[in-house]
Amino acid sequence: MNTVRQLDRVVIRFAGDSGDGMQLTGDRFTAETARLGNDLSTLPNFPAEIRAPAGTLPGVSSFQIHFADSDIMTPGDTPEVLIAMNPAALKANLRDLKPGGTIIVNTDEFSKRNLSKVGYEASPLEDGSLESYYVHEVPLTSLTIKALEEFDIGKRDAARSKNMFALGLLSWMYSRSLETTEEFLRKKFSSKPDIAEANISAVKAGWNYGETAEAFAVRFEVPPAELPAGTYRNITGNLALAWGIVAAGIATDLPVFLGAYPITPASDVLHELSKHKRFGVTTAQMEDEIAAVGAALGASWGGALGVTTSSGPGIALKSETISLGVMLELPLIVIDVQRAGPSTGMPTKTEQADLLMAHYGRHGEAPIAIIAPQSPADCYDAALDAARIATQYRTPVMLLSDGYLANGSEPWNLPSVDDLPDLSVEFAGEPNATDKDGNPVFLPYQRDPETLARPWAVPGTPGLEHRVGGIEKADGTGNISYDPENHDHMVRTRQAKIDGIAVPDLVVDDPDGADILIAGWGSTWGPIGQAVKSLREEGVKVARTHFRHLSPFPANTQKVLGSYEKVIVPEMNLGQLSLLLRGKFDAGHVEGFNRVRGLPFTSTELVTAVKEAIEK
Repeated sequence: MNTVRQLDRVVIRFAGDSGDGMQLTGDRFTAETARLGNDLSTLPNFPAEIRAPAGTLPGVSSFQIHFADSDIMTPGDTPEVLIAMNPAALKANLRDLKPGGTIIVNTDEFSKRNLSKVGYEASPLEDGSLESYYVHEVPLTSLTIKALEEFDIGKRDAARSKNMFALGLLSWMYSRSLETTEEFLRKKFSSKPDIAEANISAVKAGWNYGETAEAFAVRFEVPPAELPAGTYRNITGNLALAWGIVAAGIATDLPVFLGAYPITPASDVLHELSKHKRFGVTTAQMEDEIAAVGAALGASWGGALGVTTSSGPGIALKSETISLGVMLELPLIVIDVQRAGPSTGMPTKTEQADLLMAHYGRHGEAPIAIIAPQSPADCYDAALDAARIATQYRTPVMLLSDGYLANGSEPWNLPSVDDLPDLSVEFAGEPNATDKDGNPVFLPYQRDPETLARPWAVPGTPGLEHRVGGIEKADGTGNISYDPENHDHMVRTRQAKIDGIAVPDLVVDDPDGADILIAGWGSTWGPIGQAVKSLREEGVKVARTHFRHLSPFPANTQKVLGSYEKVIVPEMNLGQLSLLLRGKFDAGHVEGFNRVRGLPFTSTELVTAVKEAIEK
């Protein structure tokens, strides 16, 4: 009889070759975990190559999930359970495993050849190097092949289902249901029912192995989390961005046009939006990044909500057209799902190194609004906020997500459509001035005195004909102007429009009157939050704040920074927000904590950084 032990949280990492289906395995385990009502956070990590060399360290793919019976903010610093499908997976991930953690290892892959590929002179299963861990040696491949003998498939095809066997075993260990996984597999392989049933049999075989093997005498339960009332689903950052754009179209009552070119890790936004034509969304996969942003800006010129998505390399190519959007003063949402650079860099790894490019990566004085979501679910709200700013102020808006947010997931409390903000747009419909003879005329650059936004006139509106283009505009008329004073005036006016965008003040969490403030932006929100919680539990007084709006900065930024003796800014770059804060707010006491490893921060390293700062 098995013993059931209750836990409050668990961190599990599935790791194997890039062809072993670790992302699918993690996704299915996550789906069942979300269905049970646990709070969760995930961290997929995979090679950039479509099929990296089998059995090598560069070819290792992993998926980490942290789930708990209470609110959590990160995928976990260190896994407590590691499923290693081969020697490379073990070697690449063992250093991260919590001391005393559990390893489930696929012994069938520990051949002399596979060991030598990753530099093992002797098998770690035999040399005593794993004595400090609980090791379960399971021949996953051969057990899967045996379980699928009744199916008319070859051994090689049967062996591919070993990830499903592992999923079944872990589902048994942590009391996860198999119901929705069975439904998923039947739907995924609907055209190949034999393959679907083989995978389902592999999942069940893994479950049964856990039930009957003496080595697995204990199973675990993690009770549901006490989350605010509502209907929840698991959501990734890219999916939330896509749905936020759909919601923005409804809130603004505008057709949505997405011009995009496929690029990792932003492509899923294009894929998802292409499914929603019934909501007035048009998607176009263009021939390149320049065409994509040009089409999006053209759509805005025509009265639609123009959107373009990319990552750092594509954003660089879009820069001239974004500048054109600044000159034309039209709404444009530019989504940058940041990845490690420079150049092609590490396409599947995360980074926050495009902030300065968002601020200054265009020729001339070309200010735009910049906003950054803090979590996967928050990408939805950030997309709506970007639409508000773009349409109300007639400006390009850069939305800075990143690979961690894009592919990571968490529970999301589904909002009601009835609660969508009213972002409806009023197009210009008649002349707004008179000429010297008293005749009605349309001035395309006559501004709203509150927002400094120019009127949005849809082409073809009678009497509202006006000139567009990239050459400097004369104030009011929009005529071509080379006048020095006019250029100075227009440059300052465009900057004043961005500076005047209404954004909320910074919210500071400081219950104890701390001297040190941790300030973050974007996806550092979760690790910072967990680090602050840990520090306070140790009696360390520390405050925190988080920047959602990075252009313009919140109006109380100077006051907040000046209220603390030291401000620490953790960033996955070499100090870009730190540089901006020191330069714009004369804040010499701002110091960065910077890592650029293609991985999100751990809360543990942030705790250490704060303690070291205190001791200085």
